[in-house]
Amino acid sequence: MPTTTATLRTLSVPGATLHYQTEGRGPVLLLSQSGEGDADRTVDLVPHLADTFTVVTYDRRGLSRSTLHDPARPVTMADHADDVARLLAEVADGPALMAGFSMGGAIGLQAVVRHPGVLSTLIAHEPVMPNLLDEAGRAEHVAELTAIQDAFTSGGLAEAFPAIARHLGIDPAHDTTEKGLTPQPLTPRRKANFAYFIGTEFTAVTTDALHPEQLVRAAARAGTRIVPAAGRTTRPTVHTYRCALALAAQLDTEAVRFPGGHNGNTAFPRATAQVLKELLGG
Repeated sequence: MPTTTATLRTLSVPGATLHYQTEGRGPVLLLSQSGEGDADRTVDLVPHLADTFTVVTYDRRGLSRSTLHDPARPVTMADHADDVARLLAEVADGPALMAGFSMGGAIGLQAVVRHPGVLSTLIAHEPVMPNLLDEAGRAEHVAELTAIQDAFTSGGLAEAFPAIARHLGIDPAHDTTEKGLTPQPLTPRRKANFAYFIGTEFTAVTTDALHPEQLVRAAARAGTRIVPAAGRTTRPTVHTYRCALALAAQLDTEAVRFPGGHNGNTAFPRATAQVLKELLGG
């Protein structure tokens, strides 16, 4: 794996202090993580991008080192989008590149609407955004997320993990990965991140009111290129996969296929980096 050194910084934003990291040189590329992922979740991906981009990763507010001023206050998707805009204002001189995975993809779509022009290109990989689906699909997706929350409430992560794996089509015992990946053990910090993600951020997703037509209009006005993306091996029944295809239909384009499934960016970092470079001109 290429060896690079990340610079660690903090940024004060309304309601929180964000931890973020920069690595490499070139156009600014923000990676926004999936699920409970913090700035370290893509530790194997970043070195393969840092030869071409200034790669920015961060802990979403409430995760790991990004502390909340009032932990009892619910987080919203608007909060996350505003954090992205403030972070990019700190590190970029103009419109930046962004690759968002799952939750990160949904945050990127929010940023396109709330902060026109902050992004030049957004790659939205299987965004968790029920409103992209038709009425029946949206109801199913929301019910799925609510069921995971209920499982977590009744039985903690021990019950929530099987539900997440089932809904995302993940089979930890049989899913393949590239060789030599950095171990990602279920540390106390990751457990806390999972608890926050399921208990708080799921609600931010299911109560969000962003409509696809708003997104399409905002992207067109600002000249932001949105690239819908999906995992090559994600099951077509998975709602985030369906969200990617629905987004592509809204934009009258095709979804780009990335290596692996829903978590392909962490399972196949080298191959993912190659696709990102091809899409972003690196």
